[in-house]
Amino acid sequence: MAGGKQSIQDLLDGEPIRGRQWLVFLMCFFVAALDGFDTQCIAYTGPAIAKAFGMAPADMTYIFISGTLGMAIGAMALGSIGDKIGRRTAILGAMLLFGVFSLAIAFATSPTQIVVLRFLTGLGMGGATPVLLALSAEYAPGRARGTVLTGVLLGLPLGAVLGGLLASGWMPVIGWQGIYLVGGSLPLVMLVVCLIVLPESPQLLVSRGKPGDLEKSRSLVEKILKRPVPAGTQFVPAEKVAKGSVAALFAPAYRIRTIAVWATYLFNWIAWFMLLLWLPTVLTTSGLPAATAAFGTVTVNTAFIICAIPLSFVLPKVNARLLLLGMFALGIAICIGLALAGTNWTAVFILVAAAGFGVGGQQLALNYLISGIYPTELRATGTGWAIGIGRTGAIVGSAAGGWFLQMGGVPGYYLGIAVPLAIAALAVALIRARPSAQPDGALSAPH
Repeated sequence: MAGGKQSIQDLLDGEPIRGRQWLVFLMCFFVAALDGFDTQCIAYTGPAIAKAFGMAPADMTYIFISGTLGMAIGAMALGSIGDKIGRRTAILGAMLLFGVFSLAIAFATSPTQIVVLRFLTGLGMGGATPVLLALSAEYAPGRARGTVLTGVLLGLPLGAVLGGLLASGWMPVIGWQGIYLVGGSLPLVMLVVCLIVLPESPQLLVSRGKPGDLEKSRSLVEKILKRPVPAGTQFVPAEKVAKGSVAALFAPAYRIRTIAVWATYLFNWIAWFMLLLWLPTVLTTSGLPAATAAFGTVTVNTAFIICAIPLSFVLPKVNARLLLLGMFALGIAICIGLALAGTNWTAVFILVAAAGFGVGGQQLALNYLISGIYPTELRATGTGWAIGIGRTGAIVGSAAGGWFLQMGGVPGYYLGIAVPLAIAALAVALIRARPSAQPDGALSAPH
């Protein structure tokens, strides 16, 4: 390549993926796994914490809400901070937050302390994910970006599975405090590793335009390519697509679909977090030992991972809207089955595994759906706000699970999950309300 202006993204798009890029993807995956471990810690230690402090299961609501509230704030705050101070620094800061404060939970002496510490831990957990995705996307060529991001995100449920296995096998020995000692120590160890090997985003350095940053970006690109960049080459920021405004999402052509999409994200995340956070507590209430109940989290997250891989191949070939309607119908049927299963543990765990697809699998399908209903200039804005609304649902779900359990017992809890799933299904059905205003193609998944 001769000298001249060059976008780093264009350069990466024309090259194979090399070792340094794989290293970044792997580091981001490991951080996501630790994030998933700490996120789900409270789910499988909840019954033991409630017993230790003489709390009723519903009293755990405040602890669950504090963590998800911290995650929502952290995602918004650290995502923006990462654009200003750098991806690497933001990731290191997130790991420091959820490592130190998760470690501190092991020494908590009251539920109030745990509420505060879970909120502070949540700031780091929520803040890590958007920055990890941004860094991974900026090291990936366009042709592989979707696969890379899906792979990194699978670290979250994998971490939850490993945490559940640790809790089920070792919590009787090391206690619930020991789980937080592990969950806090590992991110701090990983922090040291990332401090040594995790690089900054060269594209972000170029976008700043500072002389020192430009030299750093050149050095990083040369390490990625394993060859010198011609001396006359000037890296420039990739051409930015015009940003859509939130007001544009409510223009007449998009108003109904925007409301429907937001409602789908909101109620699906309510159901998903009701299931994820409260399942071990519900299984314990039904009569399972706390260590065995932790396998509920392992089962649902393992099923999610197993389903995610084939689903990622199927989605580009099917109508995402119709698939979502079928998944919501399946989720509702699963909830009814769980409400009727009682203490038939074989049936309960089979249905819990199916919930990994029927309640959680929508998280993947929704990304395809939303990318097919907005034009390019509105797609990023539409996706960002939909995910933000979904995080609000996570907070509501954290509280709703305890309320349904308290009011209706175990069957009422399972049937309670079916309520937001049914509302989400109705919202998906409304997305076709204005088929004549499809600027970018059909409501089927993008190809």
